[in-house]
This record gives sequence, structure tokens and C-alpha cells, in this order.
Amino acid sequence: MLLSKRPALARLMTVVQSSCQSRVCTFSSTSSSYDASSSPNASSVASSFLSRFQSQGPQTRTQVLDANQLQLLSLTLDRPTLYPGTSDLSRNAPPPPNGTPVPPGYHLVYFTPAFLEHELGADGTDTSYNPDAPFTRRMWAGGEVRWPRDANGKPNLLRVGQEVKETTRVLSAEPKVVRKTGEEMIVVGVEKTFENEDGVAVVDQRNWVFRKALTSPPPAPNQQQTTSAPSPASSSSSSDPSSAGKKKIHKRSFCRSPVTLFRFSALTFNPHKIHYSVPWARDVEGHKNIVVHGPLNLISILDLWRDVRQEERSKSDDDESSLISVPQSISYRATSPLYADEEYEIVLEDLGHESKVNIYDHDGVIAMKADIKES
Repeated sequence: MLLSKRPALARLMTVVQSSCQSRVCTFSSTSSSYDASSSPNASSVASSFLSRFQSQGPQTRTQVLDANQLQLLSLTLDRPTLYPGTSDLSRNAPPPPNGTPVPPGYHLVYFTPAFLEHELGADGTDTSYNPDAPFTRRMWAGGEVRWPRDANGKPNLLRVGQEVKETTRVLSAEPKVVRKTGEEMIVVGVEKTFENEDGVAVVDQRNWVFRKALTSPPPAPNQQQTTSAPSPASSSSSSDPSSAGKKKIHKRSFCRSPVTLFRFSALTFNPHKIHYSVPWARDVEGHKNIVVHGPLNLISILDLWRDVRQEERSKSDDDESSLISVPQSISYRATSPLYADEEYEIVLEDLGHESKVNIYDHDGVIAMKADIKES
């Protein structure tokens, strides 16, 4: 079992899960070393960080949602169309027209971080919401995304060509300690809202965990052999409608290639080295290969859910709502990394107005959990 071979990670995730009930983890290092004997403690750094951002207030950016970005994401996901019955987007086809709804989760390729290379951390990540040293090793520890409804119960859809405002607020900065190891860390809570001319369309809450910078090389990564991949960036799906009662099980398998991870990093302007540099991921971070992005898995979960819902609704409806399924919310967290060129499976348990999701790695270990709620 992958998690059992990493007791330190398991202990860390116990602390993270107790502090943040719905999280997703990706691992990084923005500094290679520090002087442990003279480093400040987590409480003082967290207090200073929170005071600084509370005095600054919310940070805002405005952007027009670009059709080309949406087209390239759909192709990166190996989805030739955005919705059933819409135009094919591959082979130099034109991008989606203005007014095309942005599928749930696809907002993650907009409002990408904009920094010069020398302004990035040692691992390539942006440091815009980092606490001071030595707490510079960032993990995306989880989150919840919500799609508010209007008085009629309809979501306010983001659409291609709209001018959208992103507002980022720092909600919290809490010092934490792993009981068994004494390791200090800081949990930073951030909220991003996305508004168009009709008001708030998406509320994206994230918690980042910041650990101390590495003082020595990590343990040698697990060099176990992986199963052969059926094809790069491949996916397949199946459903089991025979489950008892209203519960239905839907499955989709993936094997993400290095090319897919590179393209997703490029689209999100995310130069985090664990997603494309094998030497960094293996020799600095202690992974056995480059790591699949947490947001990529979040989008894949949402794609499976909306494919299931759209298939059900297309049997009875012909209007736009039959093509565009948007949940009320999704909360998610990861417990173990997933790697390029290894098969993994998303399993969605459909309970009617709620879905439970697990992602299993190639050893059958749960790597991510999610709960999807509908209106």
C-alpha cells in the first residue's frame, strides 16, 4: 500500500484532515534549505502573514474569458467536444463561440498566476500567498467549489467572452503541529470568487498547507515497477446500473502521460517542477515520478459527474439545461499522490441528489475523495 510506505505523510494528512474537512494535496518545495536553529515558529509567522494580508484587503483581477483557452483545455483532457452534439474542437477547428458556457471546474485555467521567472520559488511555484521562511513548502491541501443559484434555482454560468472579476481573500492562517513528529506547519485558507455581469458565478475555497523548507535530501523514492499503460493520456469509462435501490456506480480509468501533464501545466501557467521534471520530483521531493495535478483530477471528477447527468437528462430534455449540468458544490481532498504513466480509476457512487467519489491508484489505494451535492 502506497500510504503505508509513507508514515510521515499519513501523520501529516491526519493533521490536515482534522483541520480542513475537504482538501486536495499536491506537494512542493519552494526553498531547498534553511537554518533550523534560528527559524521562527509557526505561530509567529502565521500571525505576521495574516496581519499583512488583512491590512491589504481583497485582491482583484479582471479578465475576459478566452475561447482559445477553453478549447485547448478540452483537447488536453482528450475531449474533442465540450458538450454532446457540439462542434468538434480538434484538428485546427475554430474555438467555441462567445456565449458558450464554461463547464464546471474549467474556471481553473483562467486567472493564472502572472510572475517573472525570478519571482518564482525554487520549485517553480508562485509565492503570492506564501508565509515567510522557513514555511515555504506548499501543499494544496483541499477545497470546496460552489456554484450559487438564483431565486429560480438556476446557476449563473460563466461564458466565453464575458468579462469576469476574480476576488481573492485570505480567510485564515493557523499554526499546526503533527503530534507524533512535532513538525510545525501553517494552514492558509483562501477564497476566490468569480463574478460576471449577473453576479457571483463561482466560489472557490482552498486551503494550502505550508511546511518548513527541506534541510536534507528526502528518502529514496519507491522504485516499484508500474503496470503498463494502455496508451498515453488514455481514459475509459463504464457504468454499473444494476446496483440495488437508487445507488449506481460509474467508473472511469485514466493513465496520464507526461505530455498531458505538461500541457495542463502550460494552460494553467503552472511551472511547478513536480509536474514535469523527473529529477526534481524524484531527487528533491522524494516522489517516484512526476505527479498528476490535483486540479486536473478535480476536473476529471466533475467531467465524469456531468457526463452521467447529461446522459440522463438528454433522454427527456432538448434545451440548454440538458447539456449543461452544474452541481451545487463539490468538496474534495487527497490522501496520496498519483503519478504519470500509472493507471488509476475514478469511482462515482450516485446516490440521487448526492454523489460520493473515490479515486483509486494502481495499487487500489484511495488517492482522492470527493462529495458532490446537487440543488
